[in-house]
Amino acid sequence: MDSRHAHSSDVAFTATVKTIQTRRGSRRAYAQREEKGGWPTRITDDLRNFIEAQTSVFLATANAEGQPYIQHRGGPGGFLKVLDDKTIGFVDFAGNRQYITTGNLADNAKAFLFLIDYTYRRRIKIWGTARVVEADGTLVARLMPEGYKARPEQVILFSVAAWDLNCPQHIPQRFEAAQVAAALAERDERIALLEAEVQRLETQSARSKPK
Repeated sequence: MDSRHAHSSDVAFTATVKTIQTRRGSRRAYAQREEKGGWPTRITDDLRNFIEAQTSVFLATANAEGQPYIQHRGGPGGFLKVLDDKTIGFVDFAGNRQYITTGNLADNAKAFLFLIDYTYRRRIKIWGTARVVEADGTLVARLMPEGYKARPEQVILFSVAAWDLNCPQHIPQRFEAAQVAAALAERDERIALLEAEVQRLETQSARSKPK
């Protein structure tokens, strides 16, 4: 946790935020949570499992002037890897070569990860800092998803300062195409088995009728 912060949630709850919380009636509840330890600052086993199951993540950065920028990154499950209880790493694949995130991190290391699971309606917010690692073939090999057809360009390492779990309110439930395809395949297999059983019973019944 930043030494300037009395509580881990202070990474988000600035003095201005707390003033607004007080005015709108939510400060007391958050203060009670702060007294009990505040937000977690290390990656738990449950969080590790959630992170490494994701196929999509949003990475927020800001430039030296404070202008924010959000970039989407995706890949197969496991493309996000937890390296230890404070560090998340992933390969940054070649894209449109704007390098906005790379430039922002060169000027301002503060960063934010937003992960959302539409199937189970869960979202995780992670505050911290990030840095770009270039020309490290060993690290790329460690983080590159096996068999994934993308060109690795660099690595981003994210250091966790604090994280929080949001409630599922207002998250629409959506399913991955692979999940839908698997469910439809299972349904079709079940239908085929039932149709075969119906055909067998009809044939058996026809044979048993007196001529």
